[in-house]
Amino acid sequence: MAKNSLAREFTKGIIKENPVLRLVLGCCATLAVTTAASNAIGMGLATTFVLVCSNAVISLLRNVIPDKVRIPSYIVVIAGFVTIVQMLVEAFSPALSDALGIYLPLIVVNCIIFGRAEMFASKNKVLPSIFDGLGMGIGFTATLLAMGIIRELFGSGSVFGVSILSGFMPPIIVFLLPPGGFFVFGILIAIANRLSGEGKKVEEIGCGGFTGCAGCALSSNCSLIDSKDKEAETK
Repeated sequence: MAKNSLAREFTKGIIKENPVLRLVLGCCATLAVTTAASNAIGMGLATTFVLVCSNAVISLLRNVIPDKVRIPSYIVVIAGFVTIVQMLVEAFSPALSDALGIYLPLIVVNCIIFGRAEMFASKNKVLPSIFDGLGMGIGFTATLLAMGIIRELFGSGSVFGVSILSGFMPPIIVFLLPPGGFFVFGILIAIANRLSGEGKKVEEIGCGGFTGCAGCALSSNCSLIDSKDKEAETK
């Protein structure tokens, strides 16, 4: 596969198809663990590892797994990597394991991982599947980290446990509660929609090289069509 195709598979998960902000998947873990930036980045990295590894294995076995048992097979593969992550976190970072709690083993049923396995890895080769998982994982991690930093900063006045707003303003406890999580989540969705062009008028986006002008809703006042008509008249 060409390098530009691999780059496209990698970058799409960061903004354009961000699994949380654009596809609205994995929201339970997103809202639950982002009360602190350290928890957010821990969950993001664990999910990224499972995404990349499960995508690679499922892509390798896509022609071997019978269609009738593909869903149980995907779950077994994903559960294997989640078990590895859980054991590593418990061994090397018990505090993070306690903070993430039940949401760490629940990565098994995370819609992001299962969705990429079903929609992409099972239909594509290994290398594109790895890049897809890596891009989606980075987009997921970046979203969790942004939410974790904002909620921890305004909710407790610190980031990664380092006091920042001490003496400037009192903590706004609501940011550590579910309403604050939904508020920050909504703001980030709005920003992601803006960056991806969602909600813009067609005039602002442009034709982007589209040549099917006849069926375009702007055909009545499109300057591109007018210029083509003039060219036809001169010929």
